[in-house]
Amino acid sequence: MNIFALIKRTFDTEEKIVVSGGKIQEDGAEFIINPYDEYAIEEAIQVRDAAGGKVTVVTIGGEDAEKQLRTALAMGADEAVLINTEDDLDELDQNAAAYILAEYLKDKEADLILTGNVAIDGGSGQVGPRVADLLGINYVTTITNLEIDGTSAKIVRDIEGDSEVIETSLPLLVTAQQGLNEPRYPSLPGIMKAKKKPLAELELDDLDIDEDDVEVKVETVDIYLPAQKAAGRILEGELSAQAKELVNLLHSEAKVV
Repeated sequence: MNIFALIKRTFDTEEKIVVSGGKIQEDGAEFIINPYDEYAIEEAIQVRDAAGGKVTVVTIGGEDAEKQLRTALAMGADEAVLINTEDDLDELDQNAAAYILAEYLKDKEADLILTGNVAIDGGSGQVGPRVADLLGINYVTTITNLEIDGTSAKIVRDIEGDSEVIETSLPLLVTAQQGLNEPRYPSLPGIMKAKKKPLAELELDDLDIDEDDVEVKVETVDIYLPAQKAAGRILEGELSAQAKELVNLLHSEAKVV
């Protein structure tokens, strides 16, 4: 089975993030594989181990993204591809990213393509479905279970407050939701093997893509951190007095009763 995992290098939201002038300052920021993409990588590896084949991880970015590709290889992927746009593009929106990925994938005869449900830095959830649409293949989003049987797939997907079961056929693109699996940590042997696994680097010219084909169509107006929450209050005294004060505060300050 020919399996591809589309991943993105994102900043680590568990580390301190500095926003200045409406942009995230990359100097000093920690970067990781987008967490939802880790579910996609893990599922790709599990499907390959069960059905045979090869897992190729693909990302768009600059030389810095090699670290995340090597991490995916250390997890167990077979090959990696970096589509380097560092010298060609100053900006990349969802439309352009999907177009580039689709141009790379269009002649790869992919059976299964996996990617994260959303990227934690943008959260649009658009790239996966756009890639599938450009390739003209089936896609299912926010999946929490995947069973492959030959060229058929049975999928459980997360919907608000419930789950939905879908049956479809390959070739197929799915986007991974939390709960699909538990991504593995790269082992020391895996890290050593990853150094010898193939990592190809392509540029837009290699895909016959002109800069006009990937013109930015989405403008980010502003980026800002959430407002800092006020400190909580601890009520003291007799329980009856606390209850009376709580009701008063909910009425006078929170204005919810």
